[in-house]
Amino acid sequence: MSALFERLERLYQQGEAASPPQLWEDPRLIGDEEFRPAAVLIAVTEREQPGVLLLYRPSHMRAHPGQIAFPGGRLDPGETAIEAALREAQEEMGIDPARVQVIGPSDSYHSGSGYAITPILAMVPGDIAITPNPAEVAQWFEAPLDHILTQANHVQQWIDYEGVQHPFIEIMWQEHRIWGVTAAIIFNLARRLNWHD
Repeated sequence: MSALFERLERLYQQGEAASPPQLWEDPRLIGDEEFRPAAVLIAVTEREQPGVLLLYRPSHMRAHPGQIAFPGGRLDPGETAIEAALREAQEEMGIDPARVQVIGPSDSYHSGSGYAITPILAMVPGDIAITPNPAEVAQWFEAPLDHILTQANHVQQWIDYEGVQHPFIEIMWQEHRIWGVTAAIIFNLARRLNWHD
C-alpha cells in the first residue's frame, strides 16, 4: 500500500467519522424532489504530485454538453454505487477496474437535474491506460489534486436560472473551468478530507 493511498484513506476515515462539514447543496432544490441514483469515480492518480482524472462531455450530448465531469452515470438495477462508478469509468475512459483501489463513497450530492450522485474516492496508478470512448468523452485531462482541493480556489459565482439568480462553485485550472455538479462535489470532498490540514 502506497503512502498516498494510506494518507487518502486516513483523511477519508477521519472526515467520515467527524461531524458533517457545511456542504454545498444545489440551490435549485425545493425539498420534495425524487432522485435517481447515480455515481461518479474520483480517480486520484498515484504520483509525486497526484492529480484527478476529469473529462469533457461531447457537445452533442443531451445532458451537460461540453461540461467537465467525473466519469460516471446512473446505477443499473441491482448495482451498488461503487460498481456503477467502476463500470462507467471503464465504459467512458477505458479504466481497468482491476487497477482501481477504492477508498470509499463520500457525501451524496442531490442535483437539480434529479440525481442523487454518490462520489467514489479511489486511487489509480499514474501510468494507467486511458482510452476514452468518443461517444461520451470529447477530451480528458488531469487536474492537480492539491489545486482542486485548495478551498481558496473554490470561487462562488452566480447564474440566472429561470429568472432567479443562483450561486454555484467554480474552480479554474489553466484553461479548464470546472463548475456545477462537478465543482460542488469537489467542494464537499475538500471539506470532508481536510487535505491541507
